[in-house]
Formats: sequence, C-alpha cells, structure tokens
Amino acid sequence: MQILQSWLLILVYYAVAGFALAHFWTTESLMPVEPLAFLALFLVTQNLKIQLQLRFQSLSFTFSDIALVLALFYLPLFWVLAVKLLAVVIWQGSRLLRHEVPVFKPAVNLAASSVGTSAGCVTVALLGLGGADEPRTWLVLVTAVVIATVCTWIPFVTIIPIAQGWALTKPVVGRLPVGILVSLIGGSVGIICLALIDTNVWAIVPIALVAGIFILLARNYARIRKARAVLDDLNSFTQVASGAVRSNRLLDAVLHKLREIMQSEYAVLWIPREGRYPQVRLVSSADGVALSDTDPIHPELEERVVRQDQAMDVGAYAGTFEERLWLRESGLDGAIIVPLRSGPETYGCLAVANKIGGELARFNSDDRQLMETIAAHVSVAVDNSRLIDQLTYDAYHDPLTGLPNRRRTTDAVAEAIAINVADDVAAVMLFDVDNMHEVNDALGHEAGDRLLNEFAERLRQKAPQSAFIGRVDSDEFIVQLRVPTTRQAGELAQELHDQVAEEPFNHHGVLIDISAAVGVVTHPDFASTAEEMLQRANTAVRQAKENGNHVTVYHTGLESQSLRRVGLAADLRRALDAEALEVYYQPKIDLRTGEVEGAEALLRWSHSTYGFISPEEFISIAAQTGQLGRLTEWVLRQSMRQAAEWSDENGPLPMAVNLSPRTLADLNFPDRVGNVLNEFGISTDRLIFEITEDDMVADGPRLTPVLQRLHEAGVQLAVDDFGTGYSSLSYLRRLPVSEIKIDLRFVQGMNTDPDDRAIVKAIIDLAEHFDMRVVAEGVETAEVMDELRQLGCDSGQGYYFTRPLPAQRFETWLDSHRNSGR
Repeated sequence: MQILQSWLLILVYYAVAGFALAHFWTTESLMPVEPLAFLALFLVTQNLKIQLQLRFQSLSFTFSDIALVLALFYLPLFWVLAVKLLAVVIWQGSRLLRHEVPVFKPAVNLAASSVGTSAGCVTVALLGLGGADEPRTWLVLVTAVVIATVCTWIPFVTIIPIAQGWALTKPVVGRLPVGILVSLIGGSVGIICLALIDTNVWAIVPIALVAGIFILLARNYARIRKARAVLDDLNSFTQVASGAVRSNRLLDAVLHKLREIMQSEYAVLWIPREGRYPQVRLVSSADGVALSDTDPIHPELEERVVRQDQAMDVGAYAGTFEERLWLRESGLDGAIIVPLRSGPETYGCLAVANKIGGELARFNSDDRQLMETIAAHVSVAVDNSRLIDQLTYDAYHDPLTGLPNRRRTTDAVAEAIAINVADDVAAVMLFDVDNMHEVNDALGHEAGDRLLNEFAERLRQKAPQSAFIGRVDSDEFIVQLRVPTTRQAGELAQELHDQVAEEPFNHHGVLIDISAAVGVVTHPDFASTAEEMLQRANTAVRQAKENGNHVTVYHTGLESQSLRRVGLAADLRRALDAEALEVYYQPKIDLRTGEVEGAEALLRWSHSTYGFISPEEFISIAAQTGQLGRLTEWVLRQSMRQAAEWSDENGPLPMAVNLSPRTLADLNFPDRVGNVLNEFGISTDRLIFEITEDDMVADGPRLTPVLQRLHEAGVQLAVDDFGTGYSSLSYLRRLPVSEIKIDLRFVQGMNTDPDDRAIVKAIIDLAEHFDMRVVAEGVETAEVMDELRQLGCDSGQGYYFTRPLPAQRFETWLDSHRNSGR
C-alpha cells in the first residue's frame, strides 16, 4: 500500500511538470543549438558538486543553479523546463541502465526536478525579467532559483515518509536551510556570470577557467578537512570502543558510532558461528534506536568478503555485475563491507550501507579506507572482548572435554549445598576412570584423551538433565544433583556406572572396556561444605578401588580409615627419621644341594598404636606421600650392610630387594644403587631386584631404560608373583629378566590340585626355555619340596625352611644352617 501511494504522488508531481509544459508551450522559433547547448550544460553541471560534510549535515554547492539562472534568462520557459527535465531523464536513466540504483529512486529524483524547475519557471513568468544589467532581473532570477530549491524538497518530504519512514526524512528536512543558503550563493554566482556573458560572450572562457580552479581548490580543501575529520572520528571511535569493552556494550557502541562516522543509513556486524561462539548478526539503522538482527545486506556479499578475506565496495561505479545485482535485490544504493581479522584468521565482517547526504552522496575510496581502518580497531576491541570471555571460560572449564573444571565444580557444589530443600539431599558422585595409565602407555595419550571424551559424553547422555557434570582431575568426573535419599544416590550411581560401562570404547578397532570406581557422598548427611564433599567422595572412591567394588557410598567408618592413613603417613616419616622400621630376611634355598643361596629383604613396621602394619598399606602410603624413594634406599642400605656381614668364602650373601615401579621410573636410581654397593664393597651380581609380574607388564616399556642400565651394571632382575598375570609373556624377551618366582598360591596347592601342579610345571619349563632360574615361593612341606626338585625347580623359599626373621635371629639361623652342613 505504501509503495502504491508513493507512486501515485510521483505521478502527481509529473502531472505538475506536464501542466507547466503545456502552459509555457510556445511556437517561437529557436535555433536548435541553444537547447542543445543548455542540455549539455545541465548534464555537466548537475554532476559537478563541491561538498563539505560535517556529521550528517553537508554544504553542497552544485553548478546546476548557475545553469538554471542562465537558462531562465536566455531560453523560453518551455525550453527551460523541457531541457532541464530531459537532462535529468538522461542522467537518471543512465544510472538505472547501469544498475546503480533501483527504479524508485530515479523516479523520485525526476519528480523533485519536475516540481522545482516548474516552480522556478512560474516565478519568472509571474515576476517577469528585464535586461541583464537590471538589479530587478537579478532579484527575480535569484528568487526563482531559491523557490526552485525549496520546491525540490517537497517530493522528498512527502514520498520518503510513506515509502521508507519518517526517520529517513529527518536528514533531508534538516538540510533545507543549508540548501536555501547554497541556492542563494549559486544564484548570485549565476547573476555574475550572466552579467559578464551579456557584456561579452567570450567571458565564458575565463568563467570556465575560474570555475575549474575553484572546483580544484575547493575539493582539495574538502579533502584536507575530511582527513582531519577522519582523524577526529578515529580518535573518537577508539575511545568509544575502549569504553564499550569495559562496560560490556561493545557492539552497540561500535555500530552506532560507525553509522554516525560513515554517514550511512545502516551499519552491520556479522560474525558466523564458530565453535562455542554463536552467530552474531546486529544492525544499527537510522530509523531505530536499538540494534536489530534484520540485515539489509545480501548474505552472499557478506559471505564472499569473509571467504575471500577482501574488502568489497559495491555501488554506482564499484563491484561486479553479480555483486551490484545482489545489492539491488537488497534495495540498497551502495555498501562497503570489510573483513574482521584476528591475526591471520577472518572471523566476520563489518559493513555500512546507503550513504546519507543527498542525490550524489555515495561511498568512495576514502570511505573504504576509513572502513578498513575502523575494522582494524573493531577487530582489536572484539579480540579483547573475546579474549576476556575466553579467559573467563578457560578459567572455569576443562580444555579437553569442555566440562566445568574443579573450580567451577566446587562453586556448583557450594551452590547446591546453599539450597535448603527438606525433602531431598545434594549428592556428589565422583567417577574415577579405571586403567587410564595402561591405556596411555599401550595406545598413547591420544587414545587416552579420546576415551576421556567418550566417558564425558556418555555421562552427559546418561545423567539426568538436572545433573551438573564436571571434570575435577585428569581421570575424575563429578556428577552433582539432588535426590530424595542417600540410598537412592547410591543406586543412581550404580545405574550410571553400568550404563556408561555398557559398551566398550572402540579406538581404531581396539576395544577397551570403560569402567570407573565411584564414590558417593551426600549433604547434609555426611558433609557440610563443597570441599568436604569432594574430599569425602575421594575417600569413597579409594575404598571402592581397595574393595574391588564399583560404587561405594561414603559413611563415617571410611573417615576413620582415611584419618588412619593420614596419621600413618606422618608416623612413617618419623619412623624413617628414627630408623624405627625393621628389615626381616627370608632365605632362598638351593633345592638340589640344600645350601642357602641368598635371602630376600622384607620390610616390617610395628606401630606403637596400630601394631603390625602390612607392607602393602604403608608402602602405598609412602608412594602417595613422596617417601617411597627414601624408604627404598633405606631398605637397600640395611640389606647390603647385612649382606656384607654375612659373607662366606663365596663373598657377600646374595640379597633380593622388592621394588615399586615408581622407584624404577626414577632415572637417577641406578646411580644411587651403585653408590650403596660401593659403600659396602658389594659387587652388583650379589643384588637382585624383584618386581611383580603385574607391574612388569603394565609399566615395562616405561621402566626399560632404568632396568637396562641396572642389567648392564650387573644387577639381577626377578619377576615376582609369576603366574598371576593375564597378559602376554613377550616382556620376558624384551626385559633383562634372569629369575622367575612362582606365586605361592600355585606352589601350596600343587600336591592337591592337578591344575596348580600343571601351572608350576609349565612355568618351570618356560623358564628353562628362556634360560632363567626358578624360585618357588610358599614351600611349606617336604612333599612340596621333593615335587619341586623332581620338576627341576632351582630354588625354594617358604616356612618349611624358616619364616622371615629379623637380622639378629636370621644370623643365628644362618650360622646354624651352615654349620649343620646342609
């Protein structure tokens, strides 16, 4: 409806020109050269424009006012109107044919020229003209030019509000006083030219020369003024952008300021979706205060700029035919689109469209350069804003899985605790993924990272929608939610565990079982703070691992166990300082001769409060508290001292010492071993290090460098608890193993269980194949010893010979054994 009304008004203004032409029709003969000369003059002068701009106001001097003064004096009014309108039709038609503007705008411009020129002609007809040297003639002609200028505004202020809204009409109305002033100047200059030409027609030459010089000087002056204005605008823009970043109003401030600086109808920011950042499409327009997302620019133009990383200027004389076609489809006169860059990457674009400033206002190369400079400032500001956002995000999220990290998880648990709901409890479930160490060693850390991502994704899918999921450590995940009771929290944890572990993880064809130990704790039943909940969930996880259960719900009994471990850690340090630990020794007997061929050093700790502490418990504590290296070196030193003291004609007594994989991972350990052996004058072949089969298989590749150095130095290596593992025996070929110790469970059952006997025999045969010695642990009867001897076992160790004894008692036993001749 608005478009129809606009066209009806345009036709009305055309009718005004038609009535004027009919009224001024004349049969007076006229030389064709005169209308053609003025047609050429109108065509030239309407494209000659000197424009000094200040914000949305512009002081534009057009030479068409001079041409109109001369035409009104020298031509019949019919020909003035006809030639002027023909010049406008030719000029606007050429723009339309070049697809520079849509058809509506030339139609409005032609209507404005029709009304304005008709009003000027009517003014001259009513007031009449005298000679070129009469002041009255001058006044009439200037009045006609001013009236023509004022009437030219009528179509704009009546058609544009209907077609495009009043907001776009305000700048036009605001320029009316300036337009009147300019028409007065133009009309006065026209009178001067008229007086000179009427005196001597050749005055046209100096007039043209002066006009050319004036145009050149005026444009240079305008360029200098614009350059200064650009610097001021850039300074102002930088201050606005900097302040906007601090106030979190970056995009609003940037787009409004950009539209003001570029004197454009629209300013657009488009950033495509990237990663976790959503798409941003914001538009500042002259007819709105708030930003909108209705983009007037054709999306193909914006996408081409981002894709090609190159600025684009589309308009009357710029852009390809396809680009101008897209611009016309958007209903725009011109646009500049520039890329936004972050380093070498293009992440979006900034655009302005429709230059405000009159008929001849359009974007030029200076505007494009200014836009590129502004885009650089915007890129810095947006980068700063995104950097702050990224830093904030990174501070609270895990980079691998994208889940909230420990800091954010702790805050979330604290928030859950702060909510008092009488009918339910806040539950924390800590999932500790199993076997991550083995996966990383066997398949690499890439596989481990993929497994952790898979585990996180399964938790997201299986956990209730209300649950909060976070990653608090390398292989630990938290699920926090509210449930009716602690019991239901445990049941839900078991259900979640089973669902997550339901299918194996496929890594390039290798299937890996996904499992985890889960610790559950609830508030207010068993914890009152977030840190306390996480700490007690850890306690429950450790208990789940020790008991072999998948899920353990925290209870107060676990706390006493945890406190016991903390106390034992401190007591172990004091015991090492006071040398309150003790080394026991168990002999290794040659089954063929009955002679003592060595001993195994076994560490014992009798606690003043708890009594006997198992080696498994306090060695685990030593490993977790960083005391294992010191503990191992102390045992090594004590056993080597005794080995030297128990020497016979063959030298120091061979001594076996148990080692942890953590100790063998220390690259400096062989040097410390060498120092201890040198201190007591013991050759390396008298020392045997024992490591369990499970540790040998799991950590073999990581331990190989240290084991190889020990082997090259002459230290022996034994595989302890052999037969309990379930993996490949290829490590027997890869690692410098010289001795195998059969696990006591097979030895003790070999006389009653044929399967155990078969296993023992297979191990002995295997060792013989690899040229290794075999030691049977757990020899408790003469029958077992005889059976082992018949199977070809080299050595035995067990209660049949003696229990582990402290150093003084072992020395007595050793002397007795040697003296007995056995």
